[in-house]
Amino acid sequence: MPYVNIRVAGELTREQKQEMSKGVTEVIAKAANKPPEAILIFIDEVSRENIAKSGKLLDEPQ
Repeated sequence: MPYVNIRVAGELTREQKQEMSKGVTEVIAKAANKPPEAILIFIDEVSRENIAKSGKLLDEPQ
């Protein structure tokens, strides 16, 4: 059973998550020759204050 973990900075709308899940499922099903029902997708929404780039938290002004 393939599973995919997607981590994003901030929040996505329900519609964005649905569209992303549909597209990822289609690609994995085709590439791995697996039925869509066997594919699990986990979407982790991470607060921007918990992610840093170039030594600065993403919620800080760049």
